Amino acid sequence: MSAKRFPDRDEIAAVRAEAMELGPGEEAGSKHRIAGRVLARREMGKLVFLDLVDRSGRIQLLCPVERTGEVDVHLGDIVGATGSPAQSRRGEPSLAVDRLDLLAKIRAPLPDTFHGLTDVEQRYRKRYLDLLMNEDTRRLFLTRTKIVSAVRRALDEDDFVEVETPILQPRYGGAFALPFVTHSNELDRDVYLRIASELYLKRLIVGGLERVYEIGKDFRNEGISFKHNPEFTMLEWYEAFADYRDTMLRIENLVERVTREVTGGTTVTFRGHEIDVKAPWQRISFVEALREQGVWSRDADELRALLQARDVDTSKDPTWAKLVDHALTRFVEPNLISPTIVYDYPIELSPFARATDADPTIVERFEYYIGGMELGNAFTEINDAEEQAERFALQQAERAAGDVEAEEGDPDYVEALSYGMPPTGGLGLGIDRLAMVLTGSESIRDVILFPALRDRE
Repeated sequence: MSAKRFPDRDEIAAVRAEAMELGPGEEAGSKHRIAGRVLARREMGKLVFLDLVDRSGRIQLLCPVERTGEVDVHLGDIVGATGSPAQSRRGEPSLAVDRLDLLAKIRAPLPDTFHGLTDVEQRYRKRYLDLLMNEDTRRLFLTRTKIVSAVRRALDEDDFVEVETPILQPRYGGAFALPFVTHSNELDRDVYLRIASELYLKRLIVGGLERVYEIGKDFRNEGISFKHNPEFTMLEWYEAFADYRDTMLRIENLVERVTREVTGGTTVTFRGHEIDVKAPWQRISFVEALREQGVWSRDADELRALLQARDVDTSKDPTWAKLVDHALTRFVEPNLISPTIVYDYPIELSPFARATDADPTIVERFEYYIGGMELGNAFTEINDAEEQAERFALQQAERAAGDVEAEEGDPDYVEALSYGMPPTGGLGLGIDRLAMVLTGSESIRDVILFPALRDRE
């Protein structure tokens, strides 16, 4: 019967480091306890060699039968080993084992231990096997955890307050997206999984918390792609007495700081490009970016004709706002390899951003891109209740024109604004996409432990 616990163990990496200080054939006088999964077994007469793996790494176990007794251990078993750091005669860092304890017995055969789990679909569907067999996968997800910790640490040190807002919401808002809907039996009403935490976080700015952030799950009932998953992790922050220029500086510095902490430098390799995320980033206005590509017009019919002349299917773009967003995604975004801020968006695309002083049809909003992929979005927030109500009305007109993702409006949020909100800069950052960039991952499914997958036929 296997043991129920194995206390006082060391990480394999620490024992391996101690063993590396020895010479071939030497054994240390110290004793250690390690535990993990057996992923290889070899025999040489009365000496059994096992490869033991835990979260920190791999080490060879030297098991002389006269010390350990018969080694009744199979590939995939989880064992605890007590012994001394040593080097084999061939110079392999090892643990010379005095005692082996069986902690869990494997009941199903492992994938081929030499090739690991290489079927990509299987890796996503059986992530436990992917983690078990592939050291690169373990390292990637430990890196993702470090990324989130570094983001949190940076904001905490900059005097932001971490908060939690509702995931089940009576109204959904804060982004252009279709929601998931469910039903509350107790309240006898439909509720929505949030598409963003924005409107609740800004209520906290009204309440005087001044700098707030949340790292949490959002849910959007839309397509799956290399950069989209219906359930994803977002950072949103809101900072009172700041505008989008302040927010540009803060996100540049945050990404550089996190990258340095996680990778040791500022250069990453993503989608075949070597990219330096060091601040400052290049900046271009929304209108200029589209003009450079020859796809800017304020007239819907003219813009549609420009896009169709470039073989763009505009049949799902009922409004000018949809057309211009399609133009940005198709012709501008793929070229933004170096970190780039695209700023000053048309008002139709931005129901929560304040207008620029120079042009009431342009708002103080930016999106930022790395490696041809959008990482996030930011505004100088509207802080006037009457102006916000007018923007919601503008969005209703977009809905009436056929844009099912346009904002529905939120009277309770407008009421909160009526009590006065200081000038505020707000930002959203896709944590999964940042993890893709910093780990060099091609697909969002590589950085989400359990991604959404279609049923197998």
